[in-house]
Amino acid sequence: MRFLFLLFIIVPIIEITLLIQVGQAIGAWYTVGLVLLSAFIGVNMLRYQSVSTLARAQQRANQGEIPGREMVEGIVLAVGGALLVTPGFVTDVIGFCCLIPYTRQAFANAMISRFTVVAMNSRQASFESTFGGPGFDPSSPEGFESKEQSQQEGAHYADSPFRKDKPQSHGGDVIDGEYQRKE
Repeated sequence: MRFLFLLFIIVPIIEITLLIQVGQAIGAWYTVGLVLLSAFIGVNMLRYQSVSTLARAQQRANQGEIPGREMVEGIVLAVGGALLVTPGFVTDVIGFCCLIPYTRQAFANAMISRFTVVAMNSRQASFESTFGGPGFDPSSPEGFESKEQSQQEGAHYADSPFRKDKPQSHGGDVIDGEYQRKE
């Protein structure tokens, strides 16, 4: 979260500084024209690349596959398009990198690997909180209770239906044997 806050403060400062320096070097109107030209080229590239990505997604969907990679590339394309419309040169460079197929696929691979790590950690935490068993304490920072806590609070595991030494009561008369339905 702190990273995003710094990003939203640092990037505009860099953009303004760079726009002022380019404006002093080539002139203010040429700088404005360059920013508008990069936005126009970027929007046209975005249109072409998004149609291409959509066609690949439809092809994979028609084959019965989930177009996950294409969906992630679509997110990268959307971010790239937003950055290209934003006035500035740094955002334009990052936006063009999101539109070039090689770098877009690299960004998509990085996002997919990050999503995979987050999902695996979430799945593990969910599994441990559900099936942690004796010694697992989801309220503690480490996730496991101390040996003293485990001995003191061991009674709450006495009612577990998964204990092997606990006799199973079914709440009524149960007769062992075979069952045969007569019709």
